Amino acid sequence: MKITAVSEDCFLIQVSEQIDLALTDKIAFLVDQIETQLGDALVDIIPSYTTILVHYNLLNASSLVVEKLLENIVLLPSPKAVLNSERKVIELPVYYDCSVGWDLPALSEKTGLSIEQIIQLHSATTYRVCAIGFAPGFAFLAQVPAAINIARHATPRAIVPAGSVAIADAQTAVYPENSPGGWQIIGNCPVKLFDPNSNPISPFAVGDSVKFKPISLDQFLKLGGQVSDEK
Repeated sequence: MKITAVSEDCFLIQVSEQIDLALTDKIAFLVDQIETQLGDALVDIIPSYTTILVHYNLLNASSLVVEKLLENIVLLPSPKAVLNSERKVIELPVYYDCSVGWDLPALSEKTGLSIEQIIQLHSATTYRVCAIGFAPGFAFLAQVPAAINIARHATPRAIVPAGSVAIADAQTAVYPENSPGGWQIIGNCPVKLFDPNSNPISPFAVGDSVKFKPISLDQFLKLGGQVSDEK
């Protein structure tokens, strides 16, 4: 692993040069250790598939102290069995329907699968939170079954509704807020996944598992879901 100063108050830890889901447990363990050992000196930590960006407060710790601490942390063996048992399993309700899953018909046509088969494949898989980014509360989840892998749109939509469940290649995610986006939308989750006034502000942490549970239109509406006419 390589540790590089990318600014006067940020270090980048390069865990690997290649994406590998087997790294998720290691990265989750390192994030836990950094949060614990840096304490009040930590401003923010951003894990991805292969790296961890550590932003620290120079008023609380010098760059030399932080670098030495990170060097010691990356040498620690990660207790994989213990780590896995401590991670959350998050179940999210999803209304899979063309009224909110705007790309379901096209995905069905491209894969040769029925919409019901696509829903079954997507909801039967347990996904891992591999990274958090793009937008606050946006968790990159892997790995989507190969049969329903589909590339992003060539031209992103100007607005993707909050709660949209989408696929991009081997990844899936839920858009936590209204935002531009180019992923293929297959449903909507009515649960709020980002709230800056809550603690934690998002339910996701790298290493957690996520399951999607299909729900009916009535359940979707009762949970606060909305159907939009815009596509």
